[in-house]
Amino acid sequence: MKNLRLVVPALVALAALSACGGTDGSTTPGAPTATAGQPTPASPSSSAPAITPSDPLKSPGGPTVPPPVGATELTGTITAGVEPNCLLLDGYLLVGGPRDVLAAGTRVTVTGRVETGMMTTCQQGTPFVVESANRR
Repeated sequence: MKNLRLVVPALVALAALSACGGTDGSTTPGAPTATAGQPTPASPSSSAPAITPSDPLKSPGGPTVPPPVGATELTGTITAGVEPNCLLLDGYLLVGGPRDVLAAGTRVTVTGRVETGMMTTCQQGTPFVVESANRR
């Protein structure tokens, strides 16, 4: 009887630890697993291009036309960003330029270049370094 009192708690502890232990190699540690009643996500089709955050042409709210290399000209109405002092034009974040011309609600033509690797605090848009700006 004394042995049974020691064996049962040891077996319960062993069972609990083995359930929390490693994986059998079929799933990645930390990856979500499907449970009964939950649909599994469909795998992306091989014909659909992958969407990456660094690709401004495929990210939501990004530009719809690929920017050419070198100077680019954009025309449109400037909108205010979600952060203070952040201005957007057709999915591009306007960086620099004359702030007396660049204001939310203003229709402008800006010339500059795309800087996809630039870090900003505006949290939206593809950075576009403004070289010149004119009201329309």
